[in-house]
Amino acid sequence: MKIGKVESYIHEILESKGAMLFSLIDPLDYKSVDDAVKTAEGAAKGGADLMLIGGSIGAQGEILDYASKRIKEKIDVPLVLFPGNISTLTRYADAVYFMSLLNARNPYWITQAQMLAAPVVKFMKIEPLPVGYIVIYPGGTVGWVGDVNFVPREKPRIAANLALAGEFLGNRLIIADTGSNPKLQHSGPVPVEILRAIKSEISVPLVAAGGISSLKDAHNAYAGGADIIQVGTAFENSGNATKAARLFAKVAKEEGAKKLKRA
Repeated sequence: MKIGKVESYIHEILESKGAMLFSLIDPLDYKSVDDAVKTAEGAAKGGADLMLIGGSIGAQGEILDYASKRIKEKIDVPLVLFPGNISTLTRYADAVYFMSLLNARNPYWITQAQMLAAPVVKFMKIEPLPVGYIVIYPGGTVGWVGDVNFVPREKPRIAANLALAGEFLGNRLIIADTGSNPKLQHSGPVPVEILRAIKSEISVPLVAAGGISSLKDAHNAYAGGADIIQVGTAFENSGNATKAARLFAKVAKEEGAKKLKRA
């Protein structure tokens, strides 16, 4: 499969800036779609390079169409679907994380959901981004929904081998995620040791997601090897998504410059 516009955009930004900031919107996490759109618009204005929309439960159908259409009208960066299942699809997005949950116990999340969704993605003319998805303990909602065999936080080699297998299977992005449920983030973001181990094995971009709530978390993720960080709850709870995204984007710029200098 040839590289599409959004994937080319990702590679171009990484080559020129060294690092990227993604913002995630789950419209069901907000009191209203208006609030979700406001956060998305603010994050994009603050410097988020790409906007994700989706969630593990319920982000589908009319609410997904409506929120995606409105967000798309307000931002000038790509809008990409972060699917919780085959119904998290809308023609108002530019692309979709076409994900395989590499450490799922249930093969539905590895290949079957993808088989069911593929013809719909093609019909809607949404660009598929081949993504290998790895869930690290504690996993949050996605861990429960995806029936995940969690990667222990003290076992970076397991995560690295999963990521390498994902790349060998054709995934062109790897995501390491601890889940989005704030109440389960007692262990913090993906450990730096896991990011470092994954990055030492793969040649494709690495995304760190889940529990990145502070600028220190962002610095650590990039320093550990993440090319991209994915932030959701921190922008949602910030009270000023533009200001918060601007601060995180500054970290991405600083850490990206360091990466380019070392290259």
